[in-house]
Amino acid sequence: MSYQGFISRLSKEEQDFYDIKNAAAEFYKVQSIPQEMERALNELFLHKPEDVHGYLANYFANLSAPPRISRLQGREVYDAGGQLSIETEVFCIVCNKEKSMSSAAISSHLGPKETSLDWKATIQETAQHVTTAVQWINGPLSSMLKIQNPCDQSEVDRILSNFFMACYLKEKDIRNKEEESHLPNDPEVVLLSPTNVQSKDQKSGDKGKKSNTAEKPLPSAEPTEPVLPGSLAIGSVSLAVAKTGAQVQGIPLYKYIAALKNTKALAQFHIPVPLVTLLSCGKNSPGKLNLLEEVILIPKVGQRVKQIITMTLELQKEMMKIINTSTKTGATQAILCDSGAPAMSYERPEQPLDLIIEACTNLGLSLGEEIHLAVNCAAPELMDYSKGKYEVATGALKSPDELVDMYQTLISKYPAVVALIDPFRREDKHQWEKLSNGIGDSCSLLSDITYKSKAPPLPGVRGHILKYINETTVSDLIHITSQRHGNRATEAASVLLGTTCREPCSDYSLSDIAVGLGLDYVKLGGLSSAERITKYNRLSSIEEELAQQGILVSKEKHLAPLFSEKPPEQSTTAESTPSVCF
Repeated sequence: MSYQGFISRLSKEEQDFYDIKNAAAEFYKVQSIPQEMERALNELFLHKPEDVHGYLANYFANLSAPPRISRLQGREVYDAGGQLSIETEVFCIVCNKEKSMSSAAISSHLGPKETSLDWKATIQETAQHVTTAVQWINGPLSSMLKIQNPCDQSEVDRILSNFFMACYLKEKDIRNKEEESHLPNDPEVVLLSPTNVQSKDQKSGDKGKKSNTAEKPLPSAEPTEPVLPGSLAIGSVSLAVAKTGAQVQGIPLYKYIAALKNTKALAQFHIPVPLVTLLSCGKNSPGKLNLLEEVILIPKVGQRVKQIITMTLELQKEMMKIINTSTKTGATQAILCDSGAPAMSYERPEQPLDLIIEACTNLGLSLGEEIHLAVNCAAPELMDYSKGKYEVATGALKSPDELVDMYQTLISKYPAVVALIDPFRREDKHQWEKLSNGIGDSCSLLSDITYKSKAPPLPGVRGHILKYINETTVSDLIHITSQRHGNRATEAASVLLGTTCREPCSDYSLSDIAVGLGLDYVKLGGLSSAERITKYNRLSSIEEELAQQGILVSKEKHLAPLFSEKPPEQSTTAESTPSVCF
């Protein structure tokens, strides 16, 4: 009987069922289902697992299509300082179902101008930035990253950076048009800055007099690029996607980032030395002293993270004991600052350093051998432009040259201080070079490049501080640390990853990033705040994991000062840097 004759003898229902059977057989054949089923059953019989259905589920899960991003979800959260911030959650299609893969939050920061805003203005501007970031994540960024491979970090970051640059150029064009509309029609009148006015008045008053103490005019401040509202969405999405990629591949985030940075898989890892903030005597501390924003402990290389934490806590406990017994240090009060360390009330920079020396002596710690110190001066925040000087303490003003002499005296008296962070504004290049030549190899100068990654390197600077904020992407971090690595094939990059004053409450990814990038040092702040202890705990757990796997290595000697290699000859042109400025 022919096929047509056979079909004609069937009822309508039987014909439909026959057609479905043929279509199913063809579908299974095209998808190689019979072969895979046979292979799965053979494997199942060979292994005879206790959980049969679990074995089959895992077997077929390995055959499923790779996860693809389905959507992003941005939400407002609060950071450790009680300010609004942003968190990004990544959803992917996994085995035909939408699944939440990971979430990430980074520090929100309004830029160098933030310290000059009052708290109401800061809250309002932060709210505007966060609201825009949520709109970006839930709207255009979610659409642009839909069906993207979460393991293709470079492509994801390229999309994010291009989006940010388009928004940045649009905002810049609006600002330029607004400025042009407010320009007067009269001929332009050039006004002197308060500093220059004062210099001219002084020059006029001193006309005819000779003076060897005449000070050079203060270099005008470099223009600061405003932080684009919503920019923290870029960094948050980039990190969330990186965490998703690590989860998809079934590896920790630090190994995932190491694989992104290195073309060959690393056989060994080392733990960055954690630099711990001991105390603060900065601008927001209760005393008159402004210059020592952070006094930072640099532990000896080779110690475990837990050992470092224990030693630091004992040292801080001894310091507080000395303060409470009112010894020669003269401290009157201590409060907890944003960096997670006690903020002390002092009048002179020698006082907190004397406190640390006394505490080390009482504990039998050899300051200058077992531990060293770094000082974050945060000098750019101390410049009084109306007077053209740095206000190192309330009512105590120092010119840039006078500050050079002050640092040299301090380092000479306290040789355990082996690093100064931001001792001047970037504009005071002559003083950077002068101080570097004066202190020689005894102390390293470090510069915060978070907002000036495109600027030429400063003279005498041996290392750089980098914070993960705003529009920074994971690819940017990899690019900058690889670039600053230079020609030192066996040395770690001269970049120190640091935290901000307002860290996310529960995200410890910074520790993974520092390990994955292969950095020598990481600055996580003090030990008196939960959001920072979370990062120390993560660093310790990574160390234990690497030790158990037998792939943990340690530096053989302590690099004092930090980044002891001399800086290269400075050129007049800027280094090539990532396309995104942060």
